Amino acid sequence: MAILIDEGTRVLVQGITGREGAFHTSQMLAYGTQVVAGVTPGKGGERVEGVPVFETVRDAVRETGANASIIFVPARFAPDAILEAHAADLPVIVAITDGIPMHDMLQVARVVRPTPCRLIGPNCPGLISPGRCKMGIMPNETFIAGPVGVVSRSGTLTYEIVDALTRAGLGQSTCVGVGGDPILGTTFLDLLPLFEADPETKAVVLIGEIGGSDEEAAADFIARHMTKPVVAFIGGRTAPPGKRMGHAGAIISGKTGTAQAKVAALEAAGVPVAETPHDVPDLVARALAI
Repeated sequence: MAILIDEGTRVLVQGITGREGAFHTSQMLAYGTQVVAGVTPGKGGERVEGVPVFETVRDAVRETGANASIIFVPARFAPDAILEAHAADLPVIVAITDGIPMHDMLQVARVVRPTPCRLIGPNCPGLISPGRCKMGIMPNETFIAGPVGVVSRSGTLTYEIVDALTRAGLGQSTCVGVGGDPILGTTFLDLLPLFEADPETKAVVLIGEIGGSDEEAAADFIARHMTKPVVAFIGGRTAPPGKRMGHAGAIISGKTGTAQAKVAALEAAGVPVAETPHDVPDLVARALAI
């Protein structure tokens, strides 16, 4: 089955006429994703990679039956783009854009989170159900279909760990990069139940990093509710307090958000935590008794 997206997902690209939007549209099309529409105000009627461009999301949905949106819109316009997609009742929205002010995302989250809409991001690589659909900026050749679900706060760590899984013959059901900002549309806690309910997912890899408490909340959920094995990796073990490591949300404040606290919480929940990214496949293989 996979989660959130599959071969039936019909994608529209907000910001399709920009450099990043056009490039990643071509990559998603090459992967086999059904990209059916683009949206750029003022450029309706144009085509990008053969994909028709519309003035508004609602027009695109009405004309093409799009049921998911991916956003490549500059940070100052991205909150409105998310809200426009949400107002069109799209069930899945992926916000690739980084640099969105936290105050703006607080307002977006207040609107989106209480609804059935699933917002992935912002500042994320997107998600992929290998062999079925890609909504994001992940390298096409890294992913193969299989039984391992992946959820991550880091894009590049996702690619590195998935590459190691693929080389070990451990394919993926769905890989979701939730993003590295302090205010996110979707967290580990939102996605773990979906993987638990997915019959094609037999194990889950959780890739965390310093900052915040999402990993600790995930550990509590895993201990209470997950029957499938979970393997973890936590980035930033050597990060000094007060230093931001890559992502806006990856910062240790006082005694909270440390890698050590996250590792301890996960291990207490029975989750093996890899020392390095390349240790993950062995732990997954053991968990699956391969």
